[in-house]
Amino acid sequence: MAPITKILVPAALALAIAPAAFAQDNAPDKRVSVTAGYSLVEPTRNPEIAGARTQFDGEGTPTLGVTYHITDNWGVEAWAADSYGQRVNTAAGKAGSVDAQPYSLSGQYRFGTSDSTVRPFVGLGYHETNYDSETPTAAGQRVGVETAKGGVATVGMDVNISPTWFARADARYFQADSDVHIDGVKAGDAKLDPVMVGVGIGARF
Repeated sequence: MAPITKILVPAALALAIAPAAFAQDNAPDKRVSVTAGYSLVEPTRNPEIAGARTQFDGEGTPTLGVTYHITDNWGVEAWAADSYGQRVNTAAGKAGSVDAQPYSLSGQYRFGTSDSTVRPFVGLGYHETNYDSETPTAAGQRVGVETAKGGVATVGMDVNISPTWFARADARYFQADSDVHIDGVKAGDAKLDPVMVGVGIGARF
């Protein structure tokens, strides 16, 4: 599972050198913002795997986002979370554990102007969530969870502290469905559709 910096650094460079042709005369001078935060993730579904209803525990994880502001209102965000572990439970107790790491690319719209103290925003984009370190409780089993791919929706709010610094609160909904294989045979769909709620601090450059 790739560290969060290996995912976002190339994306940050790509956004930072985006063609100036996309810029408009009324766009803000500071076109790139970076936000570091912490989010709590909670699956909204309990999928049936191998004939048993499962529950994936929620967890907390650091996050990092880089946004290129095309105009004062429109932007493109590359975002990722650090890997986090999830315990998998059934009615009989712990069935195993798995690590997950989501990352996404989204278009965003910010309400208000750069002079506004509070700037709500919404976003819509595409995400992938990699799964790794699948560890079943039953000895001898081989479990694999495929990468989840789908849409991601974001709603949030930035509170400007100064022309450079701002605080953020946001929520993200991931459409996530992954095939689960046990000993090479499909055993079910890990349709989790998680929600992540987080806070962070950011800076504009």
